[in-house]
Amino acid sequence: LNEKNIAIISPKQKSENGAAFISNCISGHKSFSAYNKNTIFPLYLYPSNKADLQAEISEGGKEPNLNTTILKQLSSNLNLQFKFNEPEDTNSFNEVQLLDYIYAICHAPKYLATFQEFLALGFPKIPYPKNKAVFKSLSSLGSQLRALHLMECPSLEEAISTYPQAGNNEITNKINKKDWEIYDPENQLGRIRINNEQYFEGIPVKVWEFYIGGYQPAQKWLKDRVGRTLNIDDIQHYQKIIVALHETDRIMQEIDKIDFI
Repeated sequence: LNEKNIAIISPKQKSENGAAFISNCISGHKSFSAYNKNTIFPLYLYPSNKADLQAEISEGGKEPNLNTTILKQLSSNLNLQFKFNEPEDTNSFNEVQLLDYIYAICHAPKYLATFQEFLALGFPKIPYPKNKAVFKSLSSLGSQLRALHLMECPSLEEAISTYPQAGNNEITNKINKKDWEIYDPENQLGRIRINNEQYFEGIPVKVWEFYIGGYQPAQKWLKDRVGRTLNIDDIQHYQKIIVALHETDRIMQEIDKIDFI
């Protein structure tokens, strides 16, 4: 990922929740799976030689990291032309739409449940779309997930949690069970105390417990910052994470309504 790119991250053997995540930057070994080796699949390939790289980029020389045989089969099945690096239209599809389709499948609860045993033994095997409508619908939902997970979605600005108390913003609590409280059982909303005075409130229980790969992001982000003082950007970023997880769960349920298996 030396140049502008998008990559799917997936372990060859899945022993945790989910089948894949996405990145647009250099990613660490355990960025998705906490226990298994993560493999990164970039969408684009660039020349390896630095001099050639600069020349190729200036001429738009990146290539799709896609199997041409599969592309031809997919194009034939859907009666859509594959157009690399071009805007989408009703009679074609591009490489980003294909990535989004794959990403949606990897977040479908029924796919993860149906192929649980196979996912424990190898990389996700993505079914060909049944028709054009299925492909377009899943691609659209996958695009929404991609934007959420890359923190690029405008809806992330619409916070669903609050941070109501003034204070020094230092995370002194260990962020364990005693720091988490469900204050609204009827609506399943909770608060997490970062110190004796301050807390994030309005966090859905489902979001607090939500897994992506081997991690629970709503908990891990705070645990990784114990002892640190949050600034305004940190506070807003955490609230965006809460929105992203909430929307991810909603979109996953939408994906499951589509008949794609």
